[in-house]
Amino acid sequence: MSGVQMIRVGLDEGEQRLDRWLKKRFPHLSQGAVEKMCRTGQLRVDGGRVKAATRLEAGQEVRVPPLPEAAPAAPRISRGPRIPESDQAMIQAAVLWKDEHVIALNKPPGLPSQGGSGQGSRHVDGLTGALMFGFKDRPKLVHRLDKDTSGVLLLARTDRVARALSEAFRAKTTRKIYWAVVAGVPHPRMGTVRYGLVKAPGHGRGGEGEKMIAVHPRDIDTTEGAKRATTDYAVLDALGSRASWCALVPITGRTHQLRAHMAELGHPIVGDGKYGGSGQENLGDGWGAQLGGEISRKLHLHARSISFDHPITKKRITLTAPLPEHMQRTWKTLGWHENDVPDDPFAEVE
Repeated sequence: MSGVQMIRVGLDEGEQRLDRWLKKRFPHLSQGAVEKMCRTGQLRVDGGRVKAATRLEAGQEVRVPPLPEAAPAAPRISRGPRIPESDQAMIQAAVLWKDEHVIALNKPPGLPSQGGSGQGSRHVDGLTGALMFGFKDRPKLVHRLDKDTSGVLLLARTDRVARALSEAFRAKTTRKIYWAVVAGVPHPRMGTVRYGLVKAPGHGRGGEGEKMIAVHPRDIDTTEGAKRATTDYAVLDALGSRASWCALVPITGRTHQLRAHMAELGHPIVGDGKYGGSGQENLGDGWGAQLGGEISRKLHLHARSISFDHPITKKRITLTAPLPEHMQRTWKTLGWHENDVPDDPFAEVE
């Protein structure tokens, strides 16, 4: 038998039920044994009697009575399927910033955030086993980026942090700024798009080809399935009237929102075959969403930065992701320089 133990609830262990918290530490305990210790008052929290379903708070002290000895529990492994070494190296090289609670990736273009229709088995969520860095559980995605969109992607290292970050996204206390190259030059050079979006089904058996259709604000309430969507945009530089470098801020977070909104303005994002084919009406020179020449045909949309309140320290964190290789080449070809524009071009007008 072990002696009496006084165990402090960790910062990342709050909001758990007492019985579940206890069985994580002592896997050999049965539910019946936990409930009996509660009924007899042997198991206490901050000196008080509790029930098995009592929710713990970080910093509380749990009195655990003497327990029967048990064989050491095998370490819990949640890495999932084996990850090839090349993929482990790739996803670890994508780590932009991390601490004990949050991991930020600079997601490469072409890598899906999650599995799904037509996405295959290689995606960020399937590679999180390579991002444990000594933790017992895999980190969890708290938001997504389209497969061909690169840039900042946040993962939570505990359930508590995942809940807090998810709530921050719902409450719109996070701020994401995207960079894009679009056909033509939007006018005015700074504005807000308020077209609603409604999902049009794809043509494949698994829903492949799914596309969002823009709906005029006056028609949103009378269009079945339409949801309101808002995007701020600002032109940062331009190549004559042919193309422009834009900053985009999604005020709402609808599927394909930035791509559909810019196409609806007549300025599709360069490389966007879904929303900016050669037949797309725009104010450029007829190339649609392709500029030709040395400009890559890959999507030119990058989640440049994110600002959020840290769930644990409460400090405001701002992270910036370098451009992917194909966009770096475009910047060099067009003579644009990343440091020539403000971090937040909307700050002065808000």
